[in-house]
Amino acid sequence: MISNSNLHFSIIKGIIDNGFAPNVDDLSILFNVDKSEVLRGLHDLQEYHGVVLHSNEPKIWVLHPFSLAPTNFYVKSEKGEWWGNCAWCSLGVAALLKDDLKITTTIGAETKQIEINIINGEIQETYYFIHFPIPMKNAWDNVIYTCSNMLVFESEKQIDKWTKKHNIPKGDIQPIENIWNFSKKWYENYLNPEWTKWSIEEAKEIFRKFQLNHEIWSLEGSNGRF
Repeated sequence: MISNSNLHFSIIKGIIDNGFAPNVDDLSILFNVDKSEVLRGLHDLQEYHGVVLHSNEPKIWVLHPFSLAPTNFYVKSEKGEWWGNCAWCSLGVAALLKDDLKITTTIGAETKQIEINIINGEIQETYYFIHFPIPMKNAWDNVIYTCSNMLVFESEKQIDKWTKKHNIPKGDIQPIENIWNFSKKWYENYLNPEWTKWSIEEAKEIFRKFQLNHEIWSLEGSNGRF
């Protein structure tokens, strides 16, 4: 029987093992069910905010922290290569893999390429910052856009210039090391076959634990699960 939990686990494990997501036929064989049941499961998982499907076909586009389409964040270890949706997600990939790896991205999704290395569970380039301009309570209004704006910068001054240039609101600015530690907690359950999404109250508590107190992180008025 397909559930949100076992379907999520099967997809994310497939992405880690193969570098791409299983398709409907693959999942039908894996679960020994008709493809119509897989389709229902995928749409249920999307409604649960556990996956993002292409708008015109039941093909997996995003299963956080992984993107199945090219992004500005490329994650590479000895075991494989993947795309992360954003700065937070790319650190989430590292948290799931628990392996030495390199994240390649560009400052502000512009021209300066940088590398972020994680070795023995420690981020090496601790001098970067991550900018979060989209309120978390609105993150799933357009989660692709939300993720595309979570980018790496070298300073707050650089972020000020970038937000004015692109007419994007200035949000919260976090040291990359704090978001690395936060990501390890946030994604700790994502490879559990009995995974469930964080409830709003659980998410609030995790935000507080890592001192994510800016109004961007407010979930007041949100319902269900983040």
